[in-house]
Amino acid sequence: MYAFEYQRVKSVADAAAALARSGGKALAGGQSLVGAMKLRLANPGTVVDLSGIAELKGIKKDGDAIVIGALTTHAEVASSATVKQAIPALAALAEGIGDRQVRNRGTLGGSLANNDPAADYPAAVLALGATVHTNKRKIAADDFFKSMYETALAADEIITAVSFPVPKKAAYVKFPQPASRFALVGVFIAQAGSGARVAVTGAASHVHRATTIESALAKSFTADAAKAVKIPAGQLNNDLHGSAEYRAHLVSVLAARAVAAAG
Repeated sequence: MYAFEYQRVKSVADAAAALARSGGKALAGGQSLVGAMKLRLANPGTVVDLSGIAELKGIKKDGDAIVIGALTTHAEVASSATVKQAIPALAALAEGIGDRQVRNRGTLGGSLANNDPAADYPAAVLALGATVHTNKRKIAADDFFKSMYETALAADEIITAVSFPVPKKAAYVKFPQPASRFALVGVFIAQAGSGARVAVTGAASHVHRATTIESALAKSFTADAAKAVKIPAGQLNNDLHGSAEYRAHLVSVLAARAVAAAG
């Protein structure tokens, strides 16, 4: 790990100022950033620790949406009675992230800002049509995820909360990579008044919507309709864990299982 300056702040304004001044990195749960720093894959001159900002934590129901603070841990989302009642698929997703240690340190905002190609939360945010709140603006899910480890966030922009609309039905199914428990492929399906949204993680360079499956489910919200869709392998990941063709097959299979689980 390279040498760096550590700053612990107590407000969002102080954090934004420190990031703008130093050009450093924000530290939430540290499950991704610290690991990258240990491997010398990341070399921020300054690390700005957000963990002392109380306003970034918490879960509440706001009208027809569940609002979750950026520093809320995966374990807190998984155990939240509010989330379980309104969006049980989101609580189940959080329960399946990593191991117990990761779930008690990792945060919603940290996961989204990192935008790992195989992370679970981006699939929920995209499929549920969530809104990412920052210290500067509100960003629709469809506009937030740009590319591998790239989001719409500016260098000094901080996620403060995420607002998840409550769907009629939703489910998340993933095929985990056994060692990391990241998704080799994960599919989150949500049905709302505007129709079905299907988000896929782990299969490509970043989370994306499976519009062909969405179209099939608009005609018939059934597992058979989802499974019948043939996903092209051309733009999908091809690595030692699975070929692009294998991932393409998994997308349809897991989508069918998600529809069945949604009921």
